[in-house]
Amino acid sequence: QVQLVESGGGLVQAGGSLRLSCAASGSGVSIQDMGWYRQAPGEQRELVAEITSGGMTNYADSVKGRFTISRDNAKSTAYLQMNSLRPEDAAVYYCNVAALIYIGSNYYSKNFWGQGTQVTVSS
Repeated sequence: QVQLVESGGGLVQAGGSLRLSCAASGSGVSIQDMGWYRQAPGEQRELVAEITSGGMTNYADSVKGRFTISRDNAKSTAYLQMNSLRPEDAAVYYCNVAALIYIGSNYYSKNFWGQGTQVTVSS
């Protein structure tokens, strides 16, 4: 299976920056797409940004031009650079990873979630 370790959340003033990291580990797995979601109190979890193993990216309209997702495949780590943060960006940010799990010559796909990291933006 896959273990995810998130880091980088915290408190920042509006206009500031934070960088989130999500390190994936596991044996007999191949990490595919990696992404960041967020969930504010009383709201549904929403996609923030995602990146394929080949580096193609997709962003929520609300973060385009401010957030940048990247990954280091050698480290199985995804990053979310968040600039020009706004109070409405405050939420718990969750890493999501799609992985192929190998069992002998067979494999299946499974999604994994991190434990979440809190991002607080003061106005």
